[in-house]
Amino acid sequence: MKGPASGKWHVAGDICVVGAGIAGISAALEAARLGLKVVLADSLPALGGQAANANIGDIAGLFSNGPEPVQLTHGIADDILRDLGAQGAIHYAFSPVVNCVFYDDLALGRWIDEAVRKAGITAVVGAVLCGVTRHGRRVDEIEVATRFGPLQISAAGFVDATGDAALAWEAGLPCREPVAPIYGSQMVVLENLREDKNPSYPELWGRARAKAETYGLVRKEGFICFLPGRGIATVNMTHVETPLEPVSATQRMLEGRNQADRVFEFLRGEFPECFGNARIRAYGVPGVRQTRWIAGRHQLTAAEVRTAVRFPDSIGRTAWIPEIHHDADHLDWRPAADDPIHYIPLGCLLPPDVDNVAAAGRCVDGDAIALSSIRVKGPCIATGAAAAHALALAGRGSVHAIDVGALQERLRRNLED
Repeated sequence: MKGPASGKWHVAGDICVVGAGIAGISAALEAARLGLKVVLADSLPALGGQAANANIGDIAGLFSNGPEPVQLTHGIADDILRDLGAQGAIHYAFSPVVNCVFYDDLALGRWIDEAVRKAGITAVVGAVLCGVTRHGRRVDEIEVATRFGPLQISAAGFVDATGDAALAWEAGLPCREPVAPIYGSQMVVLENLREDKNPSYPELWGRARAKAETYGLVRKEGFICFLPGRGIATVNMTHVETPLEPVSATQRMLEGRNQADRVFEFLRGEFPECFGNARIRAYGVPGVRQTRWIAGRHQLTAAEVRTAVRFPDSIGRTAWIPEIHHDADHLDWRPAADDPIHYIPLGCLLPPDVDNVAAAGRCVDGDAIALSSIRVKGPCIATGAAAAHALALAGRGSVHAIDVGALQERLRRNLED
């Protein structure tokens, strides 16, 4: 690292990944395994993004649905399942309809720390993107603000894994925003529970609807995810709008924690056998589902998801169905055992006006319904891997001119059983 006379620090790499959530971690580790010098920057003071810091606690979209689950995404997903499984920090929640994986968020956070350290990745946390230098069709460098002063990061290729398309936005590239509110969740982790007394979902939701006014509940349903044998559960029973404006976003965060407190009082008051001795172990950072995303070469549509289109440039797949959070009091989510496996095209990762940027995670291009099926962790891992390999194949050329067949061969396990 160099500190020039201007007072700005500077670091260079082959690939710069902006955003250290699960998509950015996937991109960074894949690129490092290819022998590339990787710089990873995130605005949070810790790695892992929402996966490790929002107390979400589940990996959705990693397996197919139904009674015979098939793992659809590999790469770092294999390592996470193996290593956290060895610690007893993974629970496979398979059912006849929906298949999901629950995990201990503290264990995943430490796994990410160690994986980044061992890979030799240059990581910078507490780094808020504040500028992008672009010449024509190439981004040359970005600037981030840190508590130690400005830092400039230059690279041959960039991955926008910010979740809010911050890199694309700062570079002046076309972006999309939702036309209607999309609600996030303020997650909370409870401990000292009696999991054998856990209420069924019909009982939980029925009581929430009946007692919403008494306890001041905004959302009248939700999910409680237990890690078996630990007396710990992650509670997802709030809905908070997530605007792209700093003052309102902070106000919504405070509102979300207040909602979580009311949910906690509801659970203790209505289900004392399970939650009577419970304590709040942690509040996560606000859980954000969708805010801003890129306008890509291709926009994935709800119709393409529902009809399971397999694109000529497919780079990943999932079976997670659209999960619509457009209403404050409930979500629209109707899983079925025969939900089809659907595919993600490379085109929805690539802004058409630049040659060395690829998006990953929840800021790839799709309509709001389609995005709700691919913004969960399984497909986010897949898009992160695809972005890294696409930029590696492009080198100092254009990501739009790479051999798609060569890319798909690298990603074959994410496309075929």
